[in-house]
Amino acid sequence: MNVKSPKPAVSPIELEHFLPYRLNVVAEAVSRALARLYEKRHGTSIAEWRVIATLGQYERMTAKDIGAHSRMHKTKVSRAVARLEERQCLARTSNEQDMREAFLELTDAGRAIYDDLVPRALAFEQKLSDALSKEEQANLDALLCKLEVSALDDAGDA
Repeated sequence: MNVKSPKPAVSPIELEHFLPYRLNVVAEAVSRALARLYEKRHGTSIAEWRVIATLGQYERMTAKDIGAHSRMHKTKVSRAVARLEERQCLARTSNEQDMREAFLELTDAGRAIYDDLVPRALAFEQKLSDALSKEEQANLDALLCKLEVSALDDAGDA
């Protein structure tokens, strides 16, 4: 007896050609490669590095603002902040206007990690960029901006 399988109602997704999947693969590969750098040098997780990088850039912020800037969930930010506080890499100052939140700043130890990692992170970025021509870099930046706006619109975050 020759029984045919029913034809699928929709076309299958070929992950190797599916843009969201491909973007995720590239992002994960880049993130893991960079994470090895700060994990190896300072025992710092991805979330901790994002908190350090954000405070290094802006100097003083609330955990809520760090989460918004780095697009991290508040739970990840909270855990990273707690670990960095334990390691004495950041200091907390009460917000006199709103006692439910605190301002966070890098301590000397946190600043030392930031100062050590920034040149290495920028060198890593340069190595990635060197794989592209200047025109390709400009095109990639423009395309990433378009995709980010489109994704945020679809997610209802814009």
